[in-house]
Amino acid sequence: MNESSESTGQPRKEAMKRLREARRDIIQVVAQRVRNQKKEVDAIREVLKSGGQTVPELAEQTGMDSSAVLWLVATLKKYGEIVEGEKDGSYFRYEAVPPAADASPDATASTEKG
Repeated sequence: MNESSESTGQPRKEAMKRLREARRDIIQVVAQRVRNQKKEVDAIREVLKSGGQTVPELAEQTGMDSSAVLWLVATLKKYGEIVEGEKDGSYFRYEAVPPAADASPDATASTEKG
C-alpha cells in the first residue's frame, strides 16, 4: 500500500468511527429488538413442538399479544418453518416443520443420482 492510499484511508476510518458513535443508541435499540424477536420466535417454536396450535393458543401459551404472534407465524410460514394445518373453528392450526436431516444441495444431488 502506498502513502497516498494510507492517507486517504484514515479520514474514512475516522468518519466511520464518528458515524458509529453518533448512531450508537439507535444501534443498541435495534440490536435489543432483534434479540427480543429471536426469543419470541424461539418461544413459538418451543410451543409448536408439542403439536399444532392456533394463533390465540400460541399467544396464551407464550404470553405474547396475538397480533405479534400472527406476524411471527406469518413470517415462519413464509420461510417454511411452520405449515398451516387443519382449520379449528375460525382459526388454522399451525405445525412445526421438522428440520431436514441434510438439506444441502450436494446431498440432494447425490441422492437423486444414486
